[in-house]
Formats: sequence, C-alpha cells, structure tokens
Amino acid sequence: MIPDGVYDPPRDPLRILHDDHEIVVVEKPAGLLSVPGKGEHLADCLIARLAVAYPSVLLVHRLDRDTSGVMVFALTPHAQRHLGLQFEKRQVKKTYVARVWGEIAGDSGRVDLPIAVDWPNRPRQKIDHDAGREAITDWQAIRRGEGETRVRLTPQTGRSHQLRVHMLALGHPILGDPFYATGAARDFPRMMLHAESLRLRHPDGGRQVRFHSPVPF
Repeated sequence: MIPDGVYDPPRDPLRILHDDHEIVVVEKPAGLLSVPGKGEHLADCLIARLAVAYPSVLLVHRLDRDTSGVMVFALTPHAQRHLGLQFEKRQVKKTYVARVWGEIAGDSGRVDLPIAVDWPNRPRQKIDHDAGREAITDWQAIRRGEGETRVRLTPQTGRSHQLRVHMLALGHPILGDPFYATGAARDFPRMMLHAESLRLRHPDGGRQVRFHSPVPF
C-alpha cells in the first residue's frame, strides 16, 4: 500500500558509496521502494535500478520507501548468505537520524516495546504486549528547538516500522511520516528519517567496514 495511492519516486541518479567483487553500497533516496511492490505501477525500485549496472545484485535488507540512507546489496550468493546471517544474528550496527515532533525530555533512553502487524490497517504496525515480537530501540537527543528534536536512533532489533512506531509510542512521531504522524507533524515534504551508517563484516575475509551517508535534512 502506498499512502494516498500515489507513487512518484525520485529520478535522480543513484549515489554509489562503495562497490567491489562481493557487495555494492548505495544511498537510497526517500520515496523510492527498496524492492518492487504489487502491480506494474510499483515496479520501479532501488534493486531494479541497481540491476542495470550490477546484473547479479541480490537483496540483503530493506529500508522503508520513505526512509533514505545507506543500504548494502550482495553481488554473489556467498555475500548474500554471509550478510544475511549477520543481520539475523544482530551483528550489523545501524544508526539513523530523525527529526521528531516535540521536544523530548531527557538526553537518551531505550524503548523496549513489542511490535505486531496492525492487520486491519496494514502495513501499519502497532505496540502489542500480547502478540508482538520483541523490539528495542536506543535513542539519543542531538538537538532540540522550535517544537522538535533531532535524535540518533540505534535499533537493536529489526522489526518493520520499528523506529516509526517506537517514536510514536514516546509521543514524538517522526516528522513527515505518512502513516504515523498527524496534523502539523505530517505536513513535511518527506519523512525525516535517514539511515546514517552501517557497520558490518565484509563477506570476503570478515574485516569490519563502515559506510556513512550524510543526513540530508
């Protein structure tokens, strides 16, 4: 489902952050699907665009359509298995930056609230203490002012919409979020959530590597 039924992804050339014989790391723009949606009108996506230059490209993880930032793709089945296991075992370190509604009290904290699909309103998710899966997000305030807070978010789990739902649960929805923000908090040109960095072990040799994308807002 695309909010408001409109899908008009950006046409700018992709920014490749790194490529080698095993992986390609790219900066996903906000508004572009990571993978195809259902229907021909949702066929344009990041992996399809990458496949033009990297025909062997394979999916490892996803970012929501409205989130921008660092994504890694595999170029070999070995790299896909290697990276997939790292994500599964929570060995990949991911950090995000967001602008959220309101001025958060405190400098840092942890949200430990289980998340489940909100079935009547898919793809929305919700806090569900009975049927939800474990979801943990650490947050740190970077700057406050003018009725908003800039925060750095470090997810310890990888649930769908986790950061968005957890910020909403704190009473501070992410600005511009088409699903969870309402009123003035929604009235922004994009969702203010960016995957700033990704740290992982390279599939060839296991050395630690870190990729970074400057925050565009």
